[in-house]
Amino acid sequence: MDLFEGKKEKRPKTEPLAVRMRPRSLDGFVGQEHILGKDKLLRRLIESDKITSLILYGPPGCGKTTLALIISERTKSHFERINAASNNVADIRRVIDAAKKRASMDGRRTILLIDEIHRFNKAQQDVLMPDVEAGNPVLIGTTTHNPFFYVNQALLSRSQVFEFKKLSDNAIAAIVKGALKDKENGLGNVPIIMDADAAKHLVKVSEGDARRTLSALEVGALTTPAGKGKKIHFTVRVAEESIQKKAVVYDKDEDGHYDTISAFIKSMRGSDPDAVLYWLAKMIYAGEDPRFIARRIVICAAEDVGNADPQAIVIANAALQVSEFVGMPEARIPLAQAAVYVACAPKSNAAYLGIESALKDVEEGKTLDVPDHLKDASLDADAFGHGKGYKYAHDFKDHYVKQEYKPSAKKYYIPTTMGYEARIKEWLERLKKSEG
Repeated sequence: MDLFEGKKEKRPKTEPLAVRMRPRSLDGFVGQEHILGKDKLLRRLIESDKITSLILYGPPGCGKTTLALIISERTKSHFERINAASNNVADIRRVIDAAKKRASMDGRRTILLIDEIHRFNKAQQDVLMPDVEAGNPVLIGTTTHNPFFYVNQALLSRSQVFEFKKLSDNAIAAIVKGALKDKENGLGNVPIIMDADAAKHLVKVSEGDARRTLSALEVGALTTPAGKGKKIHFTVRVAEESIQKKAVVYDKDEDGHYDTISAFIKSMRGSDPDAVLYWLAKMIYAGEDPRFIARRIVICAAEDVGNADPQAIVIANAALQVSEFVGMPEARIPLAQAAVYVACAPKSNAAYLGIESALKDVEEGKTLDVPDHLKDASLDADAFGHGKGYKYAHDFKDHYVKQEYKPSAKKYYIPTTMGYEARIKEWLERLKKSEG
């Protein structure tokens, strides 16, 4: 099956390659198998021309608008398209009024595509409510923002929400291959020799954005002079210039990926903020997922800093949330702040070692029974003695009382003398000496 199988009418060469290469059928659509694979709900709705209002959200260049246009090709409904960045309430009302007239005259419903629907405010979205609820027009809203934050809940409740994922490297590679092969709408008539490392660079740096990939491919093909044999040699240097990002040795056989994150974590653990910033910069430049980086900072804050500085995990978690909220490239700033904080914080892995030891005992040893005085006393307390003899710590000096909490004397948490954990160690020792 040809990658871009479907209607093959030639599109104007004045259109960008990314527009010309948009598939016209579901069979030519690349990616999003989790919602468009065989027998998936969205595919069934489209193929049966029974779609209800849809909200499609996901990163740029992953196929949201393309899918909406595929729907427009195969539906028997009238199709309208507006953009929330450039259209207003008057445009919405015009489309709705026309949809009503069309339905009364020939019974045809209208499908309304609103690109970047998150740009409409609440009042603008409210204009859509009565008619979307009535089923005419059928709304298809596309957005790069989480609709559960940016689209009215009432509108969401009347729509099917589908999340698009960024395209995989294999999907982007297939799109590049298809564009080089297609003689009608692609570059199939252009004599291009594409080096494997050049294609790999385009795929990696595009970060799952097909539009960005095809734009770089077109720029490189149109601006590179023909060489020997009147053929255009698309090298990795051409790819770097076209997509404006230098190739970084990062992911050869996946070793670079794991080696770099390993160096990053070990540098944080080793309290070297300069090394931390360098490895962070390398990962960011190579297109690493910022969420992957943020998760590693959070883990390091818990595992290697722990209670020596309890604030470290708070800052790391804040960086994770903020980086998701602001996105790249700004996310590099909170990530750098958190990574440097973790690197400079006093270190303790006492909590980590404690849970590892406890888990090993639970897995390999005999499971300890809960002492009766610690059991839930809400049911049958008198009959079984549950909760009997339990001492409420807040009733005693220092809010502490000696009693058995575990039928074993083994210690799991052994605090160090590092940072704040030294205070924890001192406090626990003081409690043990008290008469509580």
